[in-house]
Amino acid sequence: MRVGSFVLAARFPGQGEGEALHRAVRSAEVAEEAGLDTVWLAEHHFVPYGTCPSAVTLAALLLGRTRRIRVGTAVSVLSTTHPVTLGEQAALLHHTSGGRFTLGVGRGGPWVDLEVFGTGLEAYETGFPESLDLLVRWLREPSVAADGKRFRFREVPVVPRPSEALTQAQGPEVVVACTSPASVRLAAERGLPMLLGMHVGDEEKADMVALWRQHARACGLPAEQIHGADHVSAGVCQIADRRTDAVETLTKAMPGWLKQGLEAHVTVDGRARSMRDPLAYTELLCGLHPVGPPRLCADRLAATSERTGISRFALLVEGSGDLAATEENVRRLGAEVLPHLR
Repeated sequence: MRVGSFVLAARFPGQGEGEALHRAVRSAEVAEEAGLDTVWLAEHHFVPYGTCPSAVTLAALLLGRTRRIRVGTAVSVLSTTHPVTLGEQAALLHHTSGGRFTLGVGRGGPWVDLEVFGTGLEAYETGFPESLDLLVRWLREPSVAADGKRFRFREVPVVPRPSEALTQAQGPEVVVACTSPASVRLAAERGLPMLLGMHVGDEEKADMVALWRQHARACGLPAEQIHGADHVSAGVCQIADRRTDAVETLTKAMPGWLKQGLEAHVTVDGRARSMRDPLAYTELLCGLHPVGPPRLCADRLAATSERTGISRFALLVEGSGDLAATEENVRRLGAEVLPHLR
């Protein structure tokens, strides 16, 4: 089982953007010290929900500051960038980090980002499969041409070519964020592992893994590739000596962050959107994920792994909104939870 942190660089009420970003960077450095496997970095635009607008840029910084831990994006949004641009960045990080980079990608949302970056609503609604295929080809082939609906260009060489890296012959790992049966099938057709969201419980995650496997078999993927797919489960982790204390920490801090962060999203086409109740959502997350004493947290992760078949975790550790508390949370995760899982 591999356990990592999930970093949003969340800006809590009353905090500045610099404070949020400093906490994000520091928590990642502590994650390596604490023995965690991976740091997963989120990407958001124009909202305080997350103040990191470029997960690959922050990944480059953290790969340069660390020596052992893997760094992944969770996720880089394909709907607002060119797949070749992202592919070149991923290849660069793959080479220069010694193969420690994982590229997580997703479709994103119908936000104003699509207008600002000029990709349009079509990139979100129908363009994701074409973007994903072009990205994967760029990371696997020596030269690439495109003749699709959105991307058309003559054949060009891939430089730097990820497959020439000595540490990983096939280039950087690609993970796909999946929130619907359609996205599960999309990932399965390409043999790409899934990243499943923290709002989803064990039963639904198990169903999504089962659907992925079923569709992968129907597409003719080899059995060893199907059973070896290393999916990722996102969640929340808050450690305290008593469960009530851990829950109280999150229910005091997270609803304010969720309210201001989620309310700030603006749809590109004015479509109606509904927002979760921040307190109820926080309470839901506390019930789904490792929140409480170390042994309870370890048992919760083990239970999720057993029920779903998922062995990788990306855990939000900054739910307190406080730098010192976040550092302590990460250190306790490494020192008091991981030994029970290994």
